[in-house]
Amino acid sequence: MRGALVWRVTSSPMLPYYRDPMSQRENQSSPNQRPNRELREQILDPIVGIDLGTTNSLVAYCFDSGPRILGGGALGAIVPSVVRFAADGVITVGERPRAQRAQHPLETIASAKRLMGRSAAETAVFAQSFAVPLTEGPRAIAAFVVGEKIITPQEVAAEVLRELRAMAQADLGTTVTRAVITVPAYFDDAQRQATRDAARLAGLDAVRVVNEPTAAALAYGLGQSRRAERIAVYDLGGGTFDVTVLDIVPSEQVGTGADCFHVLATAGDTALGGDDIDRAIAGLWMASDATLAQTSADRATLVEAAEQSKVALATVTHTSVNVALAAGNREFSLTQGELDACCAPLVARTIELCARALKDASTSLAEIDRVVLVGGSTRLACVRSAVAEFFGRDAYTALDPDRVVALGAAVQAAIVAGSRRDLLLLDVMPLSLGIETLGGAVAKLVMRNSPIPARAHENFSTSKDGSTSVRIHVVQGERELAVDCRSLGVFDLRGIPPMPAGIPQIDVSFLVDQNAVLCVTARERRSGTEASIQIIPSYGLTRSEVERMERESVEHARADMTVHRVIDLRVHAELDLKWIGEALERVRTLLESSYVSELEAAMEAVRAGCNAAAINPRAVDADALHRAKEALDRLSMHVHEVAIAQTLRR
Repeated sequence: MRGALVWRVTSSPMLPYYRDPMSQRENQSSPNQRPNRELREQILDPIVGIDLGTTNSLVAYCFDSGPRILGGGALGAIVPSVVRFAADGVITVGERPRAQRAQHPLETIASAKRLMGRSAAETAVFAQSFAVPLTEGPRAIAAFVVGEKIITPQEVAAEVLRELRAMAQADLGTTVTRAVITVPAYFDDAQRQATRDAARLAGLDAVRVVNEPTAAALAYGLGQSRRAERIAVYDLGGGTFDVTVLDIVPSEQVGTGADCFHVLATAGDTALGGDDIDRAIAGLWMASDATLAQTSADRATLVEAAEQSKVALATVTHTSVNVALAAGNREFSLTQGELDACCAPLVARTIELCARALKDASTSLAEIDRVVLVGGSTRLACVRSAVAEFFGRDAYTALDPDRVVALGAAVQAAIVAGSRRDLLLLDVMPLSLGIETLGGAVAKLVMRNSPIPARAHENFSTSKDGSTSVRIHVVQGERELAVDCRSLGVFDLRGIPPMPAGIPQIDVSFLVDQNAVLCVTARERRSGTEASIQIIPSYGLTRSEVERMERESVEHARADMTVHRVIDLRVHAELDLKWIGEALERVRTLLESSYVSELEAAMEAVRAGCNAAAINPRAVDADALHRAKEALDRLSMHVHEVAIAQTLRR
């Protein structure tokens, strides 16, 4: 028999493609611009830092002199996150497929990161921005259709990671099998797991998955003033936005021997970035002529032209571009004012998220010592002016926003490897984690913005007599009811010895590791029966779901808490009714008839409240049910005393 949990309130196979060996490396500088041979021979089993970006990706390594981007040249190589799966089976990565995307639109995939860890249904909004058709892949995840093949976003990312790995091995002169990989701070469990899966496909062990804004703070080397600083990192990349508030405390003040980077709060949107600005520009052009971009290839070509125009406006106030469409060549123009208008609603959303992050961190604008910009989209003048206006200060831009995340990943890699012991990184969980209990309520074990690694546990019991198994339903979100949260996984704890309801002691533990990967363990104490699961959901939260969860958690907070209270009252009242009823049956003949009648009337009042709560907990007066339960508890003390005395006489 399976029971529900009661909260104890007493305290794919690889595709037949092969890689073009000159994919991205044909654009690199000569070997004499790389680290010298003597240095290369000293590097054994290195851990590299990788920024796996929506638009571009980079790999870096932290030498004794500091972190440096690998790939040739003084600045290192920036690899476009673009992969072509040619019909002849050749795979090319980087600048060449990006430059030839217009000639091979149905074979070239870009911005695959936007689909990582997402289902096909929730990525439908992105379909028009991809020339390659989207479909439903394994376990209902989003995937691409290239010819007759189905290619997942993880496989696309794996090709980019293989390219970065090959570049790192060429520079370091040794095999590279371990990496610290950065992800947007607001990536959920599914998206982080998808990133780790891509790394495994590329032959890399992702020893850490680090939030991009946190890595950026490490790279900037803030805190060198030897005083505590509170930093806001504004990260607007090609496909995602994050804002993180963190404290950087010198080792002298924390007594750890290492500077402490302590994340206080994070907020973001995993579907908001430069790609959305490009689509807005393309939409502006298409609005002027309804006959434009009738095919997905044309739409993708227009989006690419929009990106070129956006970049051009960094140095001029007006630009034009000639675009080859199926109906012929067309010329489009873009002014700085039009670009600002396209950006305005998107930038406004980022500022709203900044305000929420400050609120979550219990921080005022005056307490922010510095604002750091990360991501290529922060080069836009309208973005920088909006950030400066909100925070009341110009942003800190000492490092290239395209390279800073990879440099920070390399610093974190050095920390993991043990070669840097002067830094300590404390990150946080972006969303709360919990389990469903009887009645559909949520018992939250790890709260939003809790520092990670994190461990939490709570004791539960069964709701039915003789239950030999319970189902553990793990959820993610900020609401009080499981139906309003996102399901992450389900597993059963079997082999529980049959016992009366409420007697088994089930200890549920949550362990969130350094990579924000969740492992849930359930153990029945009396029997030692144990079961566990590592949460690997098939896909993650959509932007709209995250926004809805957080908005509704505030809008419905009072109502949700009331419903949660009614559910808890019902659960415990039903157990009380069971135990009182059993005691009454044993000693009824020893009690005065007037007392029995009064007790049964009180039981009926509570039972009526429980029945109403089972039908619609929102329609029940929680205070009235609480008063009825307390009255029954007081009245039932006598029957329990008589029952215990009778048992002792035996």
